[in-house]
Amino acid sequence: MPQKEANMSHQRFNIDLTDSFEKIPVKIFTDTKTGSAFVAQEIANLINEKTKKGEDCVLGMATGSTPISLYAELVRLHKEEGLSFKNVITFNLDEYYPLEREALQSYWSFMHRHLFNHIDIDPSNIHMPNGALLKEDVKKHCLKYESLIDAVGGIDLQILGIGNNGHIGFNEPGSSIFSKTRLVSLDNITRIANAYEFQNISQVPRMAITMGISTILKAKKILLMAWGMKAPIVAKSVEGNLTEQIPASILQQHNDCTFVIDETAATELTRIKSPWLTGECEWTPSMMKRAVIQMALKANKPVLSLTTHDYNENGLGDLLVEKGEAYEINLQVYYLLRDSITGWPGGKPNAFIPAHPERSEPHPKRCLIFSPHPDDDIISMGGTFMRLHDQGHDVHVGYQASGNIAVTDEFVTRFLDFAVGFEEQFGIDNQKSKEVLTEAANFLSNKKKNQVDTNEIRSIKGLIRRCEAKATCRYVGLKDENIHFLNLPFYETGEVEKNPMSETDIVITMELLEKLKPHQIYCAGDLADPHGTHKVCLDIVFESLRRLKVRGDAWIKDCWVWLYKGAWQEWDLAEIEMAIPMSPDQVMKKRFGIFIHQSQKDMVPFQGTDSREFWQRAEDRNANTAKLYAQLGLTKYAAMEAFVRWHY
Repeated sequence: MPQKEANMSHQRFNIDLTDSFEKIPVKIFTDTKTGSAFVAQEIANLINEKTKKGEDCVLGMATGSTPISLYAELVRLHKEEGLSFKNVITFNLDEYYPLEREALQSYWSFMHRHLFNHIDIDPSNIHMPNGALLKEDVKKHCLKYESLIDAVGGIDLQILGIGNNGHIGFNEPGSSIFSKTRLVSLDNITRIANAYEFQNISQVPRMAITMGISTILKAKKILLMAWGMKAPIVAKSVEGNLTEQIPASILQQHNDCTFVIDETAATELTRIKSPWLTGECEWTPSMMKRAVIQMALKANKPVLSLTTHDYNENGLGDLLVEKGEAYEINLQVYYLLRDSITGWPGGKPNAFIPAHPERSEPHPKRCLIFSPHPDDDIISMGGTFMRLHDQGHDVHVGYQASGNIAVTDEFVTRFLDFAVGFEEQFGIDNQKSKEVLTEAANFLSNKKKNQVDTNEIRSIKGLIRRCEAKATCRYVGLKDENIHFLNLPFYETGEVEKNPMSETDIVITMELLEKLKPHQIYCAGDLADPHGTHKVCLDIVFESLRRLKVRGDAWIKDCWVWLYKGAWQEWDLAEIEMAIPMSPDQVMKKRFGIFIHQSQKDMVPFQGTDSREFWQRAEDRNANTAKLYAQLGLTKYAAMEAFVRWHY
């Protein structure tokens, strides 16, 4: 979220909940880190309170991407502030079945990797469902698990995440409110959502052992955490009807449950999405734009056709009182939408257009597109990318991560075969390339499930993606010297799970910025990336710019930053500040640019919850943006790419 919006929204998030639509208390934090710190402090307070009483503290633990930052903060509290876990007993929510405990994706491995190996907990106090049992032994194991929880007096504090379909633990939609620990079949939506932990969907187990909803509800206190793209299901869970089809909504029955979420996960709550329905509202231009767009889309009317009756029917009578007639408000919002549309993303030269999203001067501009993976540039802003170059700007691309884990093993031997054959065909000594091919083929043929690739194979996979990225840039028309591969080290773990950003990542990024001194920067603002790579890449750019600004570099005062969304989401229409229209021919040209990334075609490793190919996602998203603009009464284009400006 752009800084100017973030500041306003943060103020809105602190309103009283007494008149809200929420049936479960919700605490909203600016980001994952601060939300996780709050939950960690709640846990620490409970542990210390129990310690003073000489009692054990029984914690219910969650897994998945949601609690990773929580566990990092607990480790920090232990190492830096002396928080002891000697009196803590833990019970984990769930485990895949069948899956060996030593497997990289097992929740046993997850918990030890992120928490247990770094604190002073007694190993005998760690309890987790066992996914490696024979099926005939699972029922007995589940009954024993319930008995162990009862024997220690029940769970004092249960930590939860939430699935896109509303599951808690692995209690899928339809799970009974009376369910206990048991073996369950996983919904395909859940398997697709969790595929980021595995190379592809076929490797995700089809079953799991999970605590039941009844077991969860017995906990004395519950904290459910949700970040990022969970906004729709969070709203349904806390504002909708209690139903077993949305298991998290059953938490409305608990007398001490709180949802802890970040700003992105809060966007569908009524007090955020439509705050005018919950009480008084400050009618800023952006708030007015949001309200009128929502009303127009709901009424299926162009903005200029909205009437006083529409305003009153949609709870916007206060807006009429404050701002005047419906017609005047309609015009203001229509102009805001109209002025966001431009065919000149770098600014129109020799023209003075006061409401244009970008400056006319200087022209041409030096533009730097940061691409987290080697294809985000063409997927997310390919039309804009090509238009910037065609309009004479000095366009550079900074590929932040190598993207090497998202290449299938088959591509390695395919390209090594080519290298050996190429050398043989032209009489070049291919002894070394044959050795590399043989070693790679042997490793891959004996590669165990979840085994990390060797450095050599990861290097080859990275090379494949670099060649594809170079080919795309040449397709657009860039010179090789305008292509920059940063290979940020945070990414180079060989696993789905990445390291946090480091000083080295920031230094590398700052060096590129200082070298180019761009007038325009484009970054991926899509935090719905299931691997978290986009978020880390964005944080690295933001921190680099912050330091350069503090240092007082002159060029940075005239540098504008535009955020695009990635392959998973698009900006809300009310947030869009620059929309670049595309013709049918431009849509096809962008598609062909995406096709250059052959390693990402068809079945792609780690493609997240969306089974469509990236080119399909991009086209559908861009076409839908154009459709919404047209529905509001603006010109109908084939597609549009959308951007929001970030102010630093």
